[in-house]
Amino acid sequence: MIQHTAKLPQKGDRMIERSGPPDDAAVHEWIGPEAFGHWTKLRDWIDEFYPGVFVPDWLYGGKNRGWSLRYKKTRAFTTLVPEYRLLSALVVMGRAERERFEERRYVWRPQLVKLYDEAKTYVDGKWLTLGISSEDDLQDVVELLTMKRPPPPRQ
Repeated sequence: MIQHTAKLPQKGDRMIERSGPPDDAAVHEWIGPEAFGHWTKLRDWIDEFYPGVFVPDWLYGGKNRGWSLRYKKTRAFTTLVPEYRLLSALVVMGRAERERFEERRYVWRPQLVKLYDEAKTYVDGKWLTLGISSEDDLQDVVELLTMKRPPPPRQ
């Protein structure tokens, strides 16, 4: 998927081409091989630990927000945001999730606690956008998602 912009893309730019949701090849090209590795691991983890629970849904948020891949059942689970040479995951934490986070406050990595403390709290919860650029970042997202919604028992 080629971005039709007058300027070269900058790190963090969103995928804004409206012609249709990006496929894996376009995401790989846009976010780069390292971020795409995290993209694949996170999507595979969701598929493995939440089989049949979520049907990922591409959302187009306009020219400012671009494309994102949402995982939702009745409530949002996470939204993956492919940005130029970067991958982010959005996790909305409602009241119960914030209470569980606070109970484990000193177990989380300091970077995650700082991000949590600085995130704005809205009516529907605290919106955490986590950049995933390392295995530790990926593990933070997995642990947050597991805390938010424990995986169903394995058959």
